[in-house]
Amino acid sequence: MVSKKNSILTHEEINHKIKRIAYQIYESNVNEEEVVLAGIDSNGYILAKKLKTALSKISTIKPILCKVIIDKKNPLNKISTSIPAKDYTNKSVILIDDVLNSGTTLVYGVKHFLDVPLKQFKTAVLVNRNHKKYPVKADFKGISLSTSLHEHIDVVLEGNNFEAFLK
Repeated sequence: MVSKKNSILTHEEINHKIKRIAYQIYESNVNEEEVVLAGIDSNGYILAKKLKTALSKISTIKPILCKVIIDKKNPLNKISTSIPAKDYTNKSVILIDDVLNSGTTLVYGVKHFLDVPLKQFKTAVLVNRNHKKYPVKADFKGISLSTSLHEHIDVVLEGNNFEAFLK
């Protein structure tokens, strides 16, 4: 049985959202020389790479990519990053994921970065679902959506046909 899916964002809309989020990141970091784009492993990291490309086209800010490895099923397990803590200490950091669902992944990701002093900390997501378990918000978001707890959002950011859809 094939599950029914409803398209939320098309390829063109996702590219537009990425560009808009890049401008928002630039505006909130206009006086920074560097900004750390910390993407949560898999889709969050892919989104961070796309934001890095978009940010590089519109500003002189040097984006530093960082992959955040977190066990989404067991977020209390050790969280690691692809760059050492000294590389993001006293910098502006944006934690990036594809979907803000319950807030669990983002809140534990935020907790990891609070172990070092930061200049500024923001969050960015492509899709913000409006029911959260934790008081975490997306500072930069592509789209906000009110969904039921039983619905699921999938985001495809690989290949040449990006899509976000509701199942």
